[in-house]
Amino acid sequence: MKKNNLYYILCLLLCGLTNSACLDTLTEDPNSYYEKKDFFTDKSKAQMAVVGVYSVLPTLYGDYEMALPCSDDTYYASGTNSDNTRRDIAHYTLNPANQYVYNAWKGLYQGINYANYAIQGIEGMENYEGDTDLQAMVAEAKFLRALYAFSLVRYWGDVPFKTTYSDSYEHTYQPRSSRETIYDQIINDLNFAKGHLAWADASSSPEKASQGSARALLMRVLLQRAGYSLQMDGTITRPDESKRQEYFNAVIQEWEEFKTNGYHNFYTTGYLELFKGFSAGTLDSQESLFEVAFYSPDGNTGTKGYWGTYIGPAVAAPGIASTEANQFMGRANALFRVVPEWKEFFEAGDARRDVMVCTYKFNWDKTSYSHKKVENKSGRDWYPGKWRREWMPIGYKNPNVTDVNFCYIRYADVVLMAAEAFNETDNTPEAWKLLNSVRKRAGATEITSENYASLLKAPKVYNLNFINDGDEAGRFRTALYWERGFELAFEGQRKYDLIRWGIIQEALALFFENSAANTSTSTGYPAGKNFRKGKHELFPIPTDELQLNYLLENKNNPNY
Repeated sequence: MKKNNLYYILCLLLCGLTNSACLDTLTEDPNSYYEKKDFFTDKSKAQMAVVGVYSVLPTLYGDYEMALPCSDDTYYASGTNSDNTRRDIAHYTLNPANQYVYNAWKGLYQGINYANYAIQGIEGMENYEGDTDLQAMVAEAKFLRALYAFSLVRYWGDVPFKTTYSDSYEHTYQPRSSRETIYDQIINDLNFAKGHLAWADASSSPEKASQGSARALLMRVLLQRAGYSLQMDGTITRPDESKRQEYFNAVIQEWEEFKTNGYHNFYTTGYLELFKGFSAGTLDSQESLFEVAFYSPDGNTGTKGYWGTYIGPAVAAPGIASTEANQFMGRANALFRVVPEWKEFFEAGDARRDVMVCTYKFNWDKTSYSHKKVENKSGRDWYPGKWRREWMPIGYKNPNVTDVNFCYIRYADVVLMAAEAFNETDNTPEAWKLLNSVRKRAGATEITSENYASLLKAPKVYNLNFINDGDEAGRFRTALYWERGFELAFEGQRKYDLIRWGIIQEALALFFENSAANTSTSTGYPAGKNFRKGKHELFPIPTDELQLNYLLENKNNPNY
């Protein structure tokens, strides 16, 4: 696998093989080991502190981030019995004691605290103001702090937040901060990051933050901020139109910088090969702007990932001797299902259809002593297909663990975000041009005024009565609804697109009422029935946190 130095350093850090001083400073009580003034003495230690900020990502994205953005209108968790983890999240039956929600909350605050530690320590080093290397390290840490903080705001709204390091648990107790204040800090961090990080090039690894990843995340933040969100008083509001226009124009400014730089573009060999490459371990920074890195040297330690096993087509455990593990695929438990109707929404020639929707599984055949591909006739048994065991190098170290990275943000998303901003600033012709560039890469028909109804109305797709398409801007919004689903399903954004557009309840209800995932006797995809507007746009504050942090005044998010 093609991994850069940071990847190995991160693996070693989590395996406990690096300088113990670095690990000690990143514990909850670092003052019992090394003070910052004793640790930040040279650039190598400063870099290790930054690696520590990265180290939280695999814990969050190895499993939890498959479930937290689920269910939207593209996928759901299989099984409907309560599990206090992914199923309850996906089916909107969760409560404040949900373990995945608690672990995500804890992990995000850990990441922010590690970032605060690194930023304060490096900024206090000798000659920081004149050292571009140290400033770039701070830029990486600020990018990661912004990433963690953005997840907090999207998941919980107004939350405790600070930008100073906490050296004891009690010092972390804070009252809620307004999400607008947190957004301001996120934007400040990303502005610093983009000003002190280099653009990627062909020699770059997407496992490290770059100027492009900072600008792309800023675009995502601005669009989310411009949209609807659930407030603490139970109302769902969005900024006034003047602020929205400010945010949309800022998105366009970032897009212009991408065009000026010119490096980032669509993966040169196409959509299918892009996702085959993720499973194969290929690192290509042209379309992939930032990836969460996974690598386990033995399948049990290091940064363990489950992309392609927990999410992906099912693969039966091979009935082999342990000494033969390097000759066969490992197991894939396939804990999620795709909403099957999407397969028919694609045009037949759209390369994304058979990547998004996987209709087969692999059984173990004792007679041939090999895995056999088997088609699942029922759409209730189709899988999200962007990560697959069959696309990985043969062999495994642990039947459930993979080294497959998660691409957090990629160029196609940047193009569609820019298109949305152009449409919302009265430049719909440019918006169509960008959206159609994404379709062109996939081999899909360009959308025009003449073919709009044949491609984006029933019977080809569902009629979206909750989007007014009486003018060209509205027709573009309808197209964008479908296009972001076609292009970006399962990549962590869809649920939050629907929330910021203010249509999540309507979208879930539409698919619930029409999906073959539900029958008269069995409901496999109950999200549209269970989703409650004014509640499920946010997660609950975890019970443990409410009990410990008295400054939260035992007040949870609305209707929990």
